[in-house]
Amino acid sequence: MSNKILVIEDEEKIARLLQLELTHAGYTVELALDGSEGLQKALQGLWDLILLDILLPVQNGFELIKTFRATNKVTPIIVVTACRTTEDIVNGFDLGGHDYVTKPFHIEELLARIRACIRHHKQTHDTGNDLKNKDVITYSLQDTSVNLRTREVMQYGKNIDLTPKEFELLLYLIEHKNEVLSREQIMNDVWGYDFFGNSNLVDVYIRYVRRKLLAPYPVIKTIRGIGYCLEVSGVEN
Repeated sequence: MSNKILVIEDEEKIARLLQLELTHAGYTVELALDGSEGLQKALQGLWDLILLDILLPVQNGFELIKTFRATNKVTPIIVVTACRTTEDIVNGFDLGGHDYVTKPFHIEELLARIRACIRHHKQTHDTGNDLKNKDVITYSLQDTSVNLRTREVMQYGKNIDLTPKEFELLLYLIEHKNEVLSREQIMNDVWGYDFFGNSNLVDVYIRYVRRKLLAPYPVIKTIRGIGYCLEVSGVEN
C-alpha cells in the first residue's frame, strides 16, 4: 500500500505539480487549496505525511498546525513556504512541524525529505512501541530526570515544559553526554535526517533549553568553533 500524503497549498499550479510529481513517485495524494479545507481533511483522514503551506487563505498554516496538533501529535508535517526567517522556522517546529522547505525548491530535494521524514516517523513509532515493553524508561542526571514514555522532564521536583524539539535535543545531549558535538551533527541527528537549513537553528534551540533548565545542572557547554557538549559527572538509565 502506498503512503498517503495531504498537500495543503493555495497556489493551484504548485499544488497540481506536487500532486503529479508525488503520484509519479508512488504516493497517494489529495489536495486542499485553503486552510479551512486543509484542516478538515487533515483531521478526517489517516495520512502518512502532510505538506503544508503557511500563507494560506481562510486559516494560515501556523494556526492549522496548532489546531491539528491538539488532537493529532504524531502525523509528520513538512512546511513548504516562502517564509525564510529563523523565527518562522522555529515557530513551525515549536507548533509541531517536522521539516521546513522554502520556495522555490527542487522536487528531488523535497522527495528526499519526504522519504526521510516518513522513515524517521516510522522508526520513532517503532521505538515508542518498544518502550512500552521496557521497564527502564527514565534517564537521570544530577537532579534532572527525563521520562522517555511520557516525554516529561523533571528538575528539583519541578516539571520543565519543553517543546517537542527541545525535548528531543535535551534527550540527544544526554545520550551523548560528555561528547563534543558539532552543530551539523546535532542538526542531522536530532531532526532525524540531513536538514538543509541554517545551523544557527541549533544555537537558537540550545539557548531555549538553557533558559528553561534550572541552575546549576545540567551544563551545556559551548565548544568554540565546533558546537556543544553536555557536561555531567554521571548518567543513570
